[in-house]
Amino acid sequence: MSTDAARAPEQDVRETIAQVEAHEHELVFSRFDNNDAWRLGCLLVELAQERDLAVTVDIRRGPQQLFHAAMPGTTPDNDSWIERKVRVVERFGASSYLVGLRARRQGITFAAQHELPLQEYAAHGGCFPVRVRDVGVVGTVTVSGLPQADDHALVVEAIRTFLA
Repeated sequence: MSTDAARAPEQDVRETIAQVEAHEHELVFSRFDNNDAWRLGCLLVELAQERDLAVTVDIRRGPQQLFHAAMPGTTPDNDSWIERKVRVVERFGASSYLVGLRARRQGITFAAQHELPLQEYAAHGGCFPVRVRDVGVVGTVTVSGLPQADDHALVVEAIRTFLA
């Protein structure tokens, strides 16, 4: 294998990390209440319906679930994935995708890096922190049902649209 070929996946991971870090820096709320959660959740559901996506959507502020919807084609397993992704964001204060990518960049799995049970934590894309300016992380927006990069992208698209 050539040196360039060996570096390509590592470079891809670094570029993806930079993109996800930019998302987290850019997508900051000025406030976030129950009505905001409802409107953002409905926006995610509309996007899923327009694209015929089998996803489950979950929005929380602190430990309180403010919005939850399961589209046709989802299963209770999606709810399990949501719980596990949310725990990652709550513990690390960063998107579940970013936490997993950072472990991958170091050449280790998230589970090995943090010695956390896989039945409780999933550092896979789809859970994004609700960060309020001058406050910090106050909640989560999560999508489960697509490949992890697509789960993350759908959440980012919805938050970006919501904040515009």
